[in-house]
Amino acid sequence: MSRYDAMFRRLDAQREGAFGAFVMLGDPDLETSAGILDALVEGGADMLEVGIPFSDPVADGPVIQAAAVRALGRGVTPADCFALLTDFRARHPEIPVGVLTYANIVVARGREAFYAAARAAGVDSVLVADVPLFEAPPYLEAARAAAVAPVLIAAPNTPEQTLRRLAREGAGYTYCVARSGVTGADEEVRFAHSQLLGTLRAFGAPPPVFGFGISRPDHVASAIEAGAAGVISGSAIVRLIADNRGGEAEAVRGFVAGMKAATRR
Repeated sequence: MSRYDAMFRRLDAQREGAFGAFVMLGDPDLETSAGILDALVEGGADMLEVGIPFSDPVADGPVIQAAAVRALGRGVTPADCFALLTDFRARHPEIPVGVLTYANIVVARGREAFYAAARAAGVDSVLVADVPLFEAPPYLEAARAAAVAPVLIAAPNTPEQTLRRLAREGAGYTYCVARSGVTGADEEVRFAHSQLLGTLRAFGAPPPVFGFGISRPDHVASAIEAGAAGVISGSAIVRLIADNRGGEAEAVRGFVAGMKAATRR
């Protein structure tokens, strides 16, 4: 059983949704980043999604782009990120960890080498945000060869034929975008996803997890009420890190605790 499977089963038995926390690795620096990862778990995050600093993160809004710029300014590399995750995995053997990245990062190292390095670091899944499903087969093959779950993206306007293939090819969880556009912390998020969730369920897709714009406890509660198995919050956490220099861990720990509480049905 994968860490994702074990997590979803445990939470379902407890009548809870999963709370996933996203951060940019190496922001504001590697040492602080390690402490932030621990604080996310201490606050109650059920799963982590982490970014590798990249110069052109096309799916990310200004808050996460700025975090990538800060980490790159510190000279943070993919190798540094894998080392950070290796250390995290030694401290937290059960928490699912996913990497959200971009094709350039994967291809620069070599697909097979990238997924092998991810596996060696204890990574459970990889989502390559700018690779559409029709270009995904080489990435899917490399992921499976390394026993890393390929997470795929679904949206309310994704064609049914694509959702059928996504359900067959994806693993770990299904990343369901809560709204169009790029990542960001929204004031209001509306979850008109019943048809999408019904189709994914009918095709046997991995559990749906909502992302993009999830920034408040009421967003979390609404997503779970709408049928999501979990949510991922990113920009709100990354902004807290930027706004609380010297107190990053404490700030994110408290935020996560409040968001996690909202997953309880």
